[in-house]
Amino acid sequence: MCAYVVSGQSESKIEVKKSVFIATVREVHSEEEALSFLEEMRKTYWDAKHNCYAYILGERNEIRRFSDDKEPQGTAGKPILEAISAGGFQNTAVVVTRYFGGVLLGTGGLVRAYSQAASLGLSESAHFPVAKGNLLSVRCSYSDSGKIQYLINTAGIPLMDSVYAEDVCFTLAVSENQVDETVKKITEAANGAASVQILEEIHFIQDGSSAKLYSF
Repeated sequence: MCAYVVSGQSESKIEVKKSVFIATVREVHSEEEALSFLEEMRKTYWDAKHNCYAYILGERNEIRRFSDDKEPQGTAGKPILEAISAGGFQNTAVVVTRYFGGVLLGTGGLVRAYSQAASLGLSESAHFPVAKGNLLSVRCSYSDSGKIQYLINTAGIPLMDSVYAEDVCFTLAVSENQVDETVKKITEAANGAASVQILEEIHFIQDGSSAKLYSF
C-alpha cells in the first residue's frame, strides 16, 4: 500500500442530521506538534461541544493516539484514526469538530459521521505519495550524458541535481524497488563507462519529474 503525507493544513465540512462536523487536517512530525495543533483547534472552535482527534506519527506508524473528547467511547477518535490508517497517511493529525444539531445520532451514527468527516478531510487535503529509496550519484562523460539523461527522463526518475565540470554528475532519487534495474540500465547505456554510487537511503515525495526529500 502506498503511503501518503499531507502538505500544510486543510478543512472540510459535512452535515449529518443538523450536526455539523468540521475536519481539519495537518501535517505533524511530533506529538508536541500534534497536541499544539489540537489546542489551536480548541481555541478556534471554542464554542463547539466536541473536538475529537487522532494522529499517526513515525516512519513505521509507531505512534498512534486518539480521543473521543466526551463523545461515547469508541465513536469518534477511533474512527478518525482508522480513516488515517486506511488511507495510508503518515505524520498526519485530524481534528473533527462537532457542533451538535439537536438530533441524537446514536453510537452507530456517530461512528459513521466521524469516519465520513475524517475520510473526506483527508481526501480533499493536499497530499502526496512518499517513497522509500536511495539517492544515487551517476558520474559519466559528456558524450554519455545525453543518453543517460534521456534514460532518466523516459523512466520518470527524479533528477535532484546535475553538475557539469570535468565530467557530468547526476544525482537521482530512485525508489528502492527500482534501484537495481536503474543501475543496470545506466551501465548499459554508457557501455560500462559510467560510475554509479548509492549515497544514502532516503524518503522522497515525487511530483512529476521533480522530487523533494522527506524527513520523518
